Amino acid sequence: MVGASLFHYTPLTEISVEAHQNKVLKASITKTVAFWGEYQTPKTEVFQPVHWMVLVHCIIENPYMCNNECDASTEELAHPAELMFDIEGRNPTTFWQSTSWKKYPKALLVNITLSWNKTIELTDDIILTFESGRPEQMVLEKSLDYGRTWQPYQFYATDCLDAFTMEPKTVQDLTQHNLLDIICTEEYSRGYVWKYDKTVRFEIKDRFALFAGPRLHNMASLYGQLDTTKKLRDFFTVTDLRRPATGATTVDENNLSRYFYAISDIKVQGRCKCNLHANTCVFDKEKLSCECEHNTTGPDCGRCKRNYQGRAWSAGSYLPIPKGTANVCEYTYCECFSHSNRCSYIELLNTVICVSCKHNTRGQHCQLCKLGYYRNASAELDDEKVCIECNCNPAGSVSEHCNATGFCVCKKGATGPKCQECLPGYLWDNGSQVCDNELMRCQNGGVCVSNVHCRCPSAYTGLLCEKRRCEPELGGCRDPNSGQGPLMPSSFLRMVLLLLGSALLRESICWPVML
Repeated sequence: MVGASLFHYTPLTEISVEAHQNKVLKASITKTVAFWGEYQTPKTEVFQPVHWMVLVHCIIENPYMCNNECDASTEELAHPAELMFDIEGRNPTTFWQSTSWKKYPKALLVNITLSWNKTIELTDDIILTFESGRPEQMVLEKSLDYGRTWQPYQFYATDCLDAFTMEPKTVQDLTQHNLLDIICTEEYSRGYVWKYDKTVRFEIKDRFALFAGPRLHNMASLYGQLDTTKKLRDFFTVTDLRRPATGATTVDENNLSRYFYAISDIKVQGRCKCNLHANTCVFDKEKLSCECEHNTTGPDCGRCKRNYQGRAWSAGSYLPIPKGTANVCEYTYCECFSHSNRCSYIELLNTVICVSCKHNTRGQHCQLCKLGYYRNASAELDDEKVCIECNCNPAGSVSEHCNATGFCVCKKGATGPKCQECLPGYLWDNGSQVCDNELMRCQNGGVCVSNVHCRCPSAYTGLLCEKRRCEPELGGCRDPNSGQGPLMPSSFLRMVLLLLGSALLRESICWPVML
């Protein structure tokens, strides 16, 4: 159940830390953590980072706080990074400590990166507690893509105009309209004179209060904004945090070893981002992961499970108060007659269709045959051979497609189921009929008979009467020099006309048989 206690935070997890030689520290969770999701009282965890990385480390000369006895290689004298995440309240206070400022006047650069290998939704202020003086300049940065790109979250400086050319502001200067603005604040950069000046904050609750009221009583208003404004949700979402800092501007050059950074505590409170589709988030194989419900899956429960795409995936909703809306992924009725095992929901059409139909099928349920194939009437719809290839004769058919019974559409003069035969009086040719009374295609005085064949004069022969008949007693029709029969001028002219006529009329594929 979504209720007004959404932002009541109770730490539930113990963290154990193991240091590695590469200075990347890995945290392992020793108890299962309960996180808020649909239909359960919301809870939030004080997250420890799965990885945190400190780019500079304690060395021996630290008289200011270590009394010259800081040694990273000795357990009793070391100030390793995990001391920023141990139990607070010990006496003396435990803290991580950076190298001292040995390279003055170059800035003392310290960069602390916290990575969770998981998308986290922040639910309370980020708090850094310094046991040394706070940085005069600092930038809190965030990443939403696991450290591939970074963007500023907030700037800190003793003089914002001088350090970042930005007007100084506080979170109290923000409104609902400019809540997402990146500001520079001077509140947390002066040296401390009493114990509460040790902290540096990024105020989450004060930003929530712009919608929910000073005491977060009107949570419905905040829920409504988070539901409908992606940029607002993203603003409070991170996968990594980074804190670059630089040293003071006024130093005692004769005693540089006393200048360093020491942090006793870093507190980041939030919950796994599971898009309101999970009640628990567990640490397994060195990473946090949602235990997705509502037939969802993915690192953030960001998509529907296979065969549960009966409706488009949608994040759970805070509204209506107090129960919210689960937006469950529905089972997909995926009937593809064994020609596909995968369906997809098309939101625009509000329907489910089969994807990648096999066995030459197509259609919403793979119930139709592809073009160039026709239905095998003797086979069931789920038969692999339900579709048979048309096999239309490419020379005799208009296209490779056939009708539902397998018959192809034939060109003029062709016939048969596959257009593989000629009509009576036609022979296969490259598109010419033998003769035509109107066009007078018979040559040398030949007469077209019934549009089927040419009746040639006695001196000529051939399909179109285009050849002279040889007379042996007259010496034959071959010229001994040319190797071919003589042509009369009139015969030559008729042959040219024959060829031109043939070129113009080569459209049919069967030509009449000579009788």
